[in-house]
Amino acid sequence: MRPTPALVAGGRMVTSFLSATEWMLPSPATQVHTISVLPSRRDFAFSNLTMLLRNSGGNEGESGSTKFHVVRDDLLHPLANGNKARKLDALLPILRRCGVTDIVTCGGCQSAHAAAIAVHCAEWGIRPHILLRGEQLDVPTGYNLISLMFGNVTYVSRSLYAQRDEMLYEHAIKVAGYSGTVMWADEVIGKGLGVDEDTTDGNGSRRVMIVKEGAGSVQALLGVMRLLKYLSGLTLFRKDEKVHIVVDSGTGTTAVGLALGAVCLGLQWRVTAVMLADTLEGYKQRERSLLSDFEKVFPEIYHGMVEDATHDNLVQWVERFSPRRSQHIQNQTLILEDNIQDSTYPDYGFGKVLDGEIAMCRQVAQQTGILLDPMYTLAAWEQAVDICCGDSEAKVLMIHTGGTLGLFGLAQRYSSQFNTGEQP
Repeated sequence: MRPTPALVAGGRMVTSFLSATEWMLPSPATQVHTISVLPSRRDFAFSNLTMLLRNSGGNEGESGSTKFHVVRDDLLHPLANGNKARKLDALLPILRRCGVTDIVTCGGCQSAHAAAIAVHCAEWGIRPHILLRGEQLDVPTGYNLISLMFGNVTYVSRSLYAQRDEMLYEHAIKVAGYSGTVMWADEVIGKGLGVDEDTTDGNGSRRVMIVKEGAGSVQALLGVMRLLKYLSGLTLFRKDEKVHIVVDSGTGTTAVGLALGAVCLGLQWRVTAVMLADTLEGYKQRERSLLSDFEKVFPEIYHGMVEDATHDNLVQWVERFSPRRSQHIQNQTLILEDNIQDSTYPDYGFGKVLDGEIAMCRQVAQQTGILLDPMYTLAAWEQAVDICCGDSEAKVLMIHTGGTLGLFGLAQRYSSQFNTGEQP
């Protein structure tokens, strides 16, 4: 089906807007690897075909072969990459144009979001202040170490962390001091896009911006849409080709941004998001909230292209193959990673790792050179494998959302799971 003239015109408008936006990342470019799925006595084996295809001129071979593609956003930045970097891509320049001198945010002890804020703020000359839940580790490692090196870290008790907004605001007031000002990043929605470069008071007072955990704002959608625009221009995808995107979902912001980008650019791409941290209704509510914010900021785009496409929801939300609800894991061995577990979702062990999942991550790493983590990207990998095996003609595209430094924390706390046994 060819795009209608309205979709074509709308796609041009979105493309023009994305081209005119200031970005944190110098380029939206990312690597895309092709993975072959092979039957084996251990369910599946994998092979990375990327170098082979590159040397053979890009010929993927027979269309019936089982394979999928992986967007290697884990390679965007040596320390702070994946969807955390994408969500800051448009947000950080906006905050700098607002004259922000300091950013306050929060996360778990091994929060990839907190580390990304710390690293990218430091690179952009903004002071990062990170509130981490729990106690300081005896030996800092992984994202915890990155946050400590690049940011100003304060550890807070779990009881205090349960009241996030109050905690963030009180800390921001302390950072701002007597003459400073405190703002919430959500408040610049619809405002920051047109703020002049120099909005400081000129007296050296601090302008402190609070970015909520996960940075799930409408500005975060723009960086993800920029990624989709880049991917749609690759020769890997033929014009008007149907593509099935798979992504793991914590807050759900990345999935909504991908789906919005597909609609706004007139692509026949659908998004399947693996739910990790909330109920189905929770994710649907998050989707509605982000769409509402998007409508406020970009009414012409929303009413011209998005509104008619949302009656059945933009994103297909699915459970991961091994759900973390307590009733599903009674007979399985658990590893509890406290740095991610959150009392906000009492029925979801957001940081629970099931027996065999770390071994699966090792298998994928050794067979493909791609490092997954058991809590996030492994869930998307399993979903991508299932889809491409069920339909060998499907063009499946998994978004690697990063998060691999979290393995350092797991290896430190659960060393027995990282044995030296050779993978079959």
